[in-house]
Amino acid sequence: MARLVLQQPGETCANMDVSGHRLLAPSDDQELQQVFQEITSRPVAEKYTEAIRSAIDYVLDGQRTGRFDLLSPKVHPGERASVGAKLEYEVLRSFDWPKAKPLDTSISGAAVDIKATVGDNWAVPSEAHCQLCLCTKIQLKKNRHRTWLMRTHRSWLYRGSGNKDGKRGIAVEALEKWSMPLYDWSPLPVNPLTYLTEEQASEILADKPGQEQRMLILFGYLKGVIIPRSVLETVGAGKRDPVRRARAIKERAAQRGLLLLCGTWQEDRDLAAARNISLPRDDWIALPIDKTTNLES
Repeated sequence: MARLVLQQPGETCANMDVSGHRLLAPSDDQELQQVFQEITSRPVAEKYTEAIRSAIDYVLDGQRTGRFDLLSPKVHPGERASVGAKLEYEVLRSFDWPKAKPLDTSISGAAVDIKATVGDNWAVPSEAHCQLCLCTKIQLKKNRHRTWLMRTHRSWLYRGSGNKDGKRGIAVEALEKWSMPLYDWSPLPVNPLTYLTEEQASEILADKPGQEQRMLILFGYLKGVIIPRSVLETVGAGKRDPVRRARAIKERAAQRGLLLLCGTWQEDRDLAAARNISLPRDDWIALPIDKTTNLES
C-alpha cells in the first residue's frame, strides 16, 4: 500500500465528492457519538460473538460437508473471506437492525455501513467514504475478534489501495487515533471438534459406526465441554435428524457414567446451573455422574 500522510481533525477532507466538509475527531462527531451510545447500551461483544459463530457455521456448512475448522485446507480462501459478507446479515439479525439504504443499516437515524475482515484490512466502498462504519476484524489464528466504530473519511483511507470499485483500506494510524472500539479483543467461539486429535476427529466423522455410537464416543472425548447443536449436525453430516440421535443415547451414556444435558429443557439447564454451568438453549454437555450422590461430579 502507498504511504499515506494523514490529514488531521479540523482540516478539510480530501473527498472531492463531498465538498467542503471538515474532518472531525470522534469526540466532536455528534452523529458518531449518538450511534456509539446506542450500540454500547447493549451487550455488544456477546452479540458479535454469537453473530460470528453463526456466520462461520454457515460458511463451513458442517451438516452437509463435515467441515469444522475454518483454517482447514478443505476450506477455500474465497469461502473463508465470505465470512465477512455473511456476518453483515447476522449482525443485523442479532441487533434487530433494519436493512436500510443508502448503506447497510440505520442506527439512531444515521446511515451505517457494516464491514468485517478475516485479513488485515477492510474494503471500504466509495459510497461509504466519509460515512460511519462498523469495522470488525476476525483474527482466526489468534482466535479473537474486535469491532470499531469509525467515520471512514477518504483522507484516512489508503489512496493507493483503491480497486476499480473504489474500495480502499483504512490507514492503521487513523484507526488507532480516530475510531472508537466497541469492545476489547474477545475470544472467537471455538468448535469443540478442534479439541480432538486428528485421529479422534477422524473416528468421530467416519461413516461407521452409526451416528449414535459416534456421538457416544464424542461425548466421552469431550466431557465437560459445551457442544453446540451445529457440532452434532456436523457429526451426523448427510444423515437424518442427528439431534434426535443424541436424545436417544442418554440412557446408554448414563451406563457409561455420563449425564447428558441439553439446554432445550429447563430441568437440564437447572442441573447444569447447579454445577455453575450456563448451558445455552439447543447446546449439549456430558458430565461425569457421581454414583455416590446420583448427581454429576
